[in-house]
Amino acid sequence: MRLGINLGYWGAGMDGDNLAVAQEADRLGYDVCWAAEAYGSDAPTVLSWVAAQTESIDIGSAIMQIPARQPAMTAMTAATLDSLSGGRFRLGLGVSGPQVSEGWYGVKFDKPLARTREYVEIVRKAMTRERLSYEGQHWTLPLPDGPGKPIKLTIHPQREHIPVYIAAIGPKNLEQTGEIADGALLIFPSAEHLEDTALRHLRAGREKAGKTMEDFDVCPTLPLAVGDDVNGLADMFRPYTALYVGGMGSPKQNFYNQLAQRMGYEKEAAEIQDKYLSGDKSGAASAVPHQLIDQTTLLGPVERISDRMQAYAAAGVTTLTLAPAGFTLDERIAALRAGTDALERSGVA
Repeated sequence: MRLGINLGYWGAGMDGDNLAVAQEADRLGYDVCWAAEAYGSDAPTVLSWVAAQTESIDIGSAIMQIPARQPAMTAMTAATLDSLSGGRFRLGLGVSGPQVSEGWYGVKFDKPLARTREYVEIVRKAMTRERLSYEGQHWTLPLPDGPGKPIKLTIHPQREHIPVYIAAIGPKNLEQTGEIADGALLIFPSAEHLEDTALRHLRAGREKAGKTMEDFDVCPTLPLAVGDDVNGLADMFRPYTALYVGGMGSPKQNFYNQLAQRMGYEKEAAEIQDKYLSGDKSGAASAVPHQLIDQTTLLGPVERISDRMQAYAAAGVTTLTLAPAGFTLDERIAALRAGTDALERSGVA
């Protein structure tokens, strides 16, 4: 099992710190550095900045939002980042959610599975440098009865195959991800529930495509906080968990809430959502069960974190991406170093 680092969103007063964290992860031998985007900083700009100031760590988008870009533009960006970084780019994609897709980008959030499949097919085809033509439900290239003609990418990517990852939560999305992608970006992963909530669906997709899990990267992101007071550390993540389980989406369509239900927290997930959407964010945070936080984060002293890493490796995780907590750069760097220490002690590297 390898380690990754997730910088999250660029901003929140930590711009310089994020670069220092990425550089330290590079020095420590972390495998990949991911950057996210929602409706603030974009991932490609951040990744080009990090790539220019690191040496060997891969850079990855977790995620580039599908409604934000035409697929050919994404292929151009991926090819450029891979070339500039010397073959270190990983393309993570996701449909985002209905609020961002429709509210920020003005793109209807409909048929996300079909849209993702077509998007990946076009990106992959463009990256081969063959002349681009495509007939699908969501994209037709070139447009019919117009001046457009099939054209091809003019630059040569550093690699013939750039790994494609998809952010997946629901069973159908997970199965499709196993079928069409090289890796899955998971959030709120519990080692105890990983087989039922993710891996069996990914495996079904791999089998559908005539492939195995051997060359597929299972890549969850877990917040990391190091210390002796496990309960106190868990409380740090109550607002974070409440935001996703309670506030990410509408009452009828919240993928994270549905995930918490599949993990056995049906009643608690409903209470968190009811309180969050009614404006009682502190009440929603208080309603988050300690066990849910503990199962979906890495908390405690290094020895305890090492044991949890063993559990994730045994469950089938191949790249464990850490999101180190801390209010200062020193705290985040210390957490990064603790992560490498814990992995070495676990014996699963």
